Amino acid sequence: MSASAKHGLEIDWSTIPAPVDDGAADHLRGMTLPDVSLPATDGAVVSLAALRGRSVVFAYPRTGRPDVALPDGWNDIPGARGCTPQSCAFRDLYADLRALGVDHLFGLSTQDSAYQAEAVLRLHLPYAMLSDQGLALRDALRLPSFEVAGEVLLKRLTLICRDGVIEDVIYPVFPPDENASQVVERLKKP
Repeated sequence: MSASAKHGLEIDWSTIPAPVDDGAADHLRGMTLPDVSLPATDGAVVSLAALRGRSVVFAYPRTGRPDVALPDGWNDIPGARGCTPQSCAFRDLYADLRALGVDHLFGLSTQDSAYQAEAVLRLHLPYAMLSDQGLALRDALRLPSFEVAGEVLLKRLTLICRDGVIEDVIYPVFPPDENASQVVERLKKP
């Protein structure tokens, strides 16, 4: 059973356009993370460059909320749909990731922390979300992004880092509800 089905989020991924690898993340593997401070939903301010150990950061376009309509045509944008299933899959595999040596797990979007905090509470996420509302991390790493309804949003990707260096990148991510299990499988490889 997929993570989407497990969470009552019945999404037929075959009806959603899949993103293509446009090469926009090819430069990231091996990069040193910049010393950029990002607010987190737990009230902390996090610099990914300063974190010791292994960190996993999954970037996603935007968290939806039950009381806020998605932008027009959202389901037609390749890779846009699926932030809740992706976040829930990381929640469900959190213990597995920790057992595989993940010291820090974060979601990352350009939404502000207050907006992200609603999802952390509603979805019972055991990890914080980071806000790159000012686009400082996006600009420093040249992260792939797109614009919808006047908002700059990150394309979905996952960074696996150790001691401030990007060791591995998953891009594009599709379907989103399988991303956490992809990370688990990559971490199991020697």
